[in-house]
Amino acid sequence: MIIKLGLKEIPPLTFAGLRYFIAFIVLLPFVFRKDRIEEIKSYDRITWLKLFSLGIIFYTATQGTQFIGLSLLPSVTVTLWLNFSPIIVAILGIKFLSEKPSSRQWAGSFLFLAGVIIYFLPVSLTGDQTLGLIVMTAGVLANSGSSILGREINRTGKHHPLIVTVISMGTGAVLLLIIGISVQGLPPISTSNILYLLWLALINTAFAFTIWNLSLRKLTAMESSIINNTMLIQIAVLAWIFLGESITIKELAGLVTAAIGALLVQLKPR
Repeated sequence: MIIKLGLKEIPPLTFAGLRYFIAFIVLLPFVFRKDRIEEIKSYDRITWLKLFSLGIIFYTATQGTQFIGLSLLPSVTVTLWLNFSPIIVAILGIKFLSEKPSSRQWAGSFLFLAGVIIYFLPVSLTGDQTLGLIVMTAGVLANSGSSILGREINRTGKHHPLIVTVISMGTGAVLLLIIGISVQGLPPISTSNILYLLWLALINTAFAFTIWNLSLRKLTAMESSIINNTMLIQIAVLAWIFLGESITIKELAGLVTAAIGALLVQLKPR
C-alpha cells in the first residue's frame, strides 16, 4: 500500500533505489565496531563474491523487478506471482543446498499455494499486461535464487547478519539507484513521499532485512520463503482491523488454507 502511494510521484526504480540506499546508510555506522571490522577483514574472495552477488540478485534484480511490476500490473497479480516462489525455492534447495523437504512440507507448500490462488480468484489478465508478467517472472526467479544464496551464506553462522545485510544491500542499492536515476531521473520529492521512504527504509528494510538474514541461520530456504509469503495473510488481517476492509467467505477460506499450509511447512517432528 505504501509502495503504491509512493509510486504516484516517484518513478518505481528510483523509489526502490532510494529506499534501499537510505536503509544502507542507516545500518552502515553499526558495522564500525572492532569485532565486525575484524570479521570483514577475514573474508576471502569467494565470500566477497557471494555477498556482492546476493546484493545484485536480491536487491537490484528482485526488488527492482517488483517495483517495475507494480507499475505495470495490479498489486493483486504481482502478489499472486510472487507466491509461486516457495515451490521454486524448494526445488533449487534440493539441487544446491541438499535441503530436501519432507512429504509434510511439500504438502504444506502446495496447500499454501492453493490457498493463495483461492484468495485471489478470479484473476483477469489482459494482453497489455504481457510485459508486466515477463518482468514478474524474472522477479520470481531472482527472488528464488536470492533465497538460495542467502541461505547458503547464512547457514554456516560464520557471518554476522548485520554485515551480510550491509554489504549485500549496499551493493544492490547503489546499483539500483544508479539505474533508476539514469533511466527514470530524480524528480522533486514531496514531504509525504519522504515519510514513506523513511518508514520503508528504517522499518521495512534496515530492520526487516537484518532479521531476515538472522533467520536464515536456522530456517531452510523453503521454510523462510513460506514465512516471507505469509505477508499476504498479515496484510489482509491488518487491513480488516485498521482500514475496515472486508474479507469475503472465499478470501477467508483462502487465507485459512494458506495459513494451515504454512504451519505444516514449519512443524518439525520431535
